[in-house]
Amino acid sequence: MFLFTFHFPCPEQLRLPAPPRWIPSSRRGGGSGGAGGSGAARCRCRCRCQCRYRFRCVPAARSAGRAMGPGPGLAAALLALLLPVLASARGPGAAACEVSPSGRFDCGPERLLSRAGCEARGCCYSPGPGPRSGPGPPWCFFPRGYRSYRAENLTATESGFSARLRRQAAAFLPAAVDELRLELALETPARLRFTLRDAARPRYEVPLATPRVHGRASSTLYGLQVSQEPFGLVVCRQSSGRVLLNTTVAPLIFTDQFLQISTSLPSHFISGLGERLTPLFLDTAWTRVTLWNRDMAPAPHVNLYGSHPFYLVMEDDGSAHGVFLLNSNAMDVLLQPSPALTWRTTGGILDFYIFLGPDPKSVVRQYLDVVGFPFMPPYWGLGFHLCRWGYSSTDITRQVVANMTAARFPLDVQWNDLDYADAKRDFTFNKKSFGDYPEMVRDFHSLGLRYIMIVDAGISSSGPPGTYKPYDEGLRRGVFIRNATGQPLVGKVWPGPTVFPDFTNPETHEWWHDMVKDFHDRVPFDGMWLDMNEPSNFVEGSQDGCPNNNLEHPPYVPGVFGGRLQAGTICASSQQYLSSHYNLHSLYGLSEAVASHSALLRVRGKRPFIISRSTFAGHGRYAGHWTGDVGSDWQQLYYSIPEVLLFNLFGVPLVGADICGFLGDTSEELCVRWTQLGAFYPFMRNHNDHGTRPQEPFAFSPPAQAAMRNALRLRYSLLPFLYTLFHRAHSAGQTVARPLFLEFPTDPNTWAVDRQLLWGGGLLVTPVLEAGQTKVSGYFPAGTWYSLAGDSTIHSKGQWILLPAPLDTINVHVRAGHILPLQEPAFSTAQSRGKGMALLAALTPDGFARGELFWDDGDSWETFERGDYTELLFLASNDAVLSQLLRASAHLDGVLLEAVTVLGVTSPPRRVLANGAIIRDFAYRSDTQVLRVPVSLPMWEQFVISWS
Repeated sequence: MFLFTFHFPCPEQLRLPAPPRWIPSSRRGGGSGGAGGSGAARCRCRCRCQCRYRFRCVPAARSAGRAMGPGPGLAAALLALLLPVLASARGPGAAACEVSPSGRFDCGPERLLSRAGCEARGCCYSPGPGPRSGPGPPWCFFPRGYRSYRAENLTATESGFSARLRRQAAAFLPAAVDELRLELALETPARLRFTLRDAARPRYEVPLATPRVHGRASSTLYGLQVSQEPFGLVVCRQSSGRVLLNTTVAPLIFTDQFLQISTSLPSHFISGLGERLTPLFLDTAWTRVTLWNRDMAPAPHVNLYGSHPFYLVMEDDGSAHGVFLLNSNAMDVLLQPSPALTWRTTGGILDFYIFLGPDPKSVVRQYLDVVGFPFMPPYWGLGFHLCRWGYSSTDITRQVVANMTAARFPLDVQWNDLDYADAKRDFTFNKKSFGDYPEMVRDFHSLGLRYIMIVDAGISSSGPPGTYKPYDEGLRRGVFIRNATGQPLVGKVWPGPTVFPDFTNPETHEWWHDMVKDFHDRVPFDGMWLDMNEPSNFVEGSQDGCPNNNLEHPPYVPGVFGGRLQAGTICASSQQYLSSHYNLHSLYGLSEAVASHSALLRVRGKRPFIISRSTFAGHGRYAGHWTGDVGSDWQQLYYSIPEVLLFNLFGVPLVGADICGFLGDTSEELCVRWTQLGAFYPFMRNHNDHGTRPQEPFAFSPPAQAAMRNALRLRYSLLPFLYTLFHRAHSAGQTVARPLFLEFPTDPNTWAVDRQLLWGGGLLVTPVLEAGQTKVSGYFPAGTWYSLAGDSTIHSKGQWILLPAPLDTINVHVRAGHILPLQEPAFSTAQSRGKGMALLAALTPDGFARGELFWDDGDSWETFERGDYTELLFLASNDAVLSQLLRASAHLDGVLLEAVTVLGVTSPPRRVLANGAIIRDFAYRSDTQVLRVPVSLPMWEQFVISWS
């Protein structure tokens, strides 16, 4: 029964307590979409909010934006919310069960129900043609108006509103929470937060630092309604009245270990909810996405290494909004074709952020305002990385580096997998095969290279006391996760019996720092590769099994691979400093990344460089990610693009897949195409499994090597542009690798494009993703696009174009209106950073382009925050390219601008000047309309290059 609705605010605000303008029932329209149906009625009052039920809109006062204290104004405003609306509260009649199959919400989430069992819950039963347990409409589903909670005592607060929710009917899952506390916080004009907590006792909440907001936004992009019974929220976009969130479509369920809330969706174009092997946009035809971090080689339809409970929806007019559930428990997210979405989580609270955008770029930035902007990687971290499980000695590792140099391939970072470790134990090295390990790393440094080694999460526990310091010290300091008896839980990973550090314990951070420092004092490594940190476990739960309790066997188990929470990991009931592993499991990789980031910063005094397999929301503040044990096949090559794009939306821009694949033998053609695409991963590393075909660039035929060398040199020439993109990500919450829809949201043709990617807004990459192809089709949004080489121009109306793509070519196009800073490539960034720079200016048809360069020493901590950097703005017109020095430092001293290329110069120049001096050896091609100007100008000074 709907007894009140509340809307704050509406496009045309009225001053409360002025009475609302009612529309008689006979004029209120259909609104017959049903529970989750696609039909949508407009609330016909001056606040134009769309809804799926016959809500009565109560316009909020202009003064409602101010914190409401006690007084007659507030009393009148809240009394105006108590509006009687008739609704049936009885069991499901025939009319209540008339719900379209696409809009049915499952009444038996934990098990299949018979007709009798279904109707005993007060639900509707309608057998369908498909299997009961497969994807498709549920046979047992909620009727309209199913009773759950009733909202009472709506009260204005400093930040928004609060209410009490009382359960009105028996729950069908154990330990139902009878009374909830609702908090609605109008945090910013584009961000709404609402939480549902147990009103009687505290529950676990994710220990993620989020913004603390005092007061409420005085005006908002969103409107809000609260339905009293059954309780529900409706959030609509003020400008259009479009409903973005409508939780009245299905009942709220809140028990100790099962929390469920559903919402309608305004469109089928929903992206996010990782980590999952998926196209860029999810399928809303009864798709289940499970979030519970798992050591699992990427495959469709299973939970993988990370959990990111955030989604972004594209709306019909190109607007976008996002939703983030701050919850780390095992969960399912179910999508259905009405369209609608259901969150099912196994613990914690319901803590939602809604981001109004209104464009997708703004949604991502608003999400990152909550979880944190990405860390700034060191410049060398953007170079080429090389690794293999199977470099079994320092001699072999040294030879790999020598082979790369001899074959004239760039290389910045050499890695080792577990081969280096003594008995595969962290913070050790094999004194036989890696006897000169410290000297090898120092020798790499003398060549201008960096070095990174793998660090697994499990700590070996099988050695005699006094023989392995990380275990002995950790045991003494109490830093390991404990089992039900209070003893360290023992699992099994690569070294054999292992224990697992509890990174939620502050003492563990100190112990971890000490272990990192001790090892760094012996082996001066430059970064850390965090693996097996879901955490992975080769036995289920522990070597002693797991207790038989409700944490190991909850009433509802999401669709985790293996069917049990402890499958492939440690016991859910094991205890950590902050809570049970049941609550904290998916935070393990993030908490290890936080500890490692802090340890590296303290030990090295420079920017930490960390790549981690396991991730959670906010991971990008501390580390990057590689996409795990991908197979060496063409399908995985394709899937790497949406994976990279999604992690950029999640705020983890430093991401890439293992180039040429990790599992299985690659082929020469596949490795060439993967290297060409990998040159445009933000994080570029070639890595493969032991026992498989060698896939270092020098291991292939001369033509293949030439193609790979060209791809690597192209990347190195673009590093100043890439580094500037990372600065914008770190300082402004932007993406680095970018899906097309982020730049072109009003072009629906871009929304599902996930076989191409952008760097920033100006560089479009169209790779070949299939075997035997020498042509590739790419979508070019409306505008002018120049090939990066300047030999062709596309004037697109928004169309697919077939491009030539021989094996030695990857198609890269520059968008008109952009200026890219380039640098002469070298064999490492240590060499390239001192070489000459160039500018590539791509003019729009009306003669404009813009670009920027961020430059610092590439390694020091918080150079931007301390103001120790140089920033240049580049502008171009029909007759000039110039620079403006926005901030100066000494870091560009000695670097010269040696060439300027201008694309789209329509008339042949007769004279070219550089800072007023005549340039006689410029070149212009009328067929391609490209002007090339050789110069020698200090990058640290402003310049003007003009032509007439």
